[in-house]
Amino acid sequence: MTQVPEALLYTKDHEWIQIHDDGTATVGITDYAQESLGDITFVEFPAPGASFSLAETFGVVESVKAASDLFMPLDGEVIEINEDVDAEPELLNSDPYGKGWLLKVRLIDAAQVAALLKADAYSELI
Repeated sequence: MTQVPEALLYTKDHEWIQIHDDGTATVGITDYAQESLGDITFVEFPAPGASFSLAETFGVVESVKAASDLFMPLDGEVIEINEDVDAEPELLNSDPYGKGWLLKVRLIDAAQVAALLKADAYSELI
């Protein structure tokens, strides 16, 4: 059964977001996304310091089944990428909400958080 942690926020593009008190957020793909993709073999990350607008493509996840674009859930500047996932993309399959996070971003427009889905709304979507 697909996991949808209550403490996170979600997008219709199957990304999760954890908002932090310091104006940053952690971004990853959902359990549903990794199940749909199958065995993940490669992740294309943006460079730290790059800025992206809401819904702009920031990277690609490749699996044995398909390649899927990653979309920025909020306006933000990339402050860190997960080097562990860069080295071991299969972490997205084994621990999508923990060790398999993708990016840490500095939020540009915190008001956009209100448009994200809560766990119950995301569960209905999938």
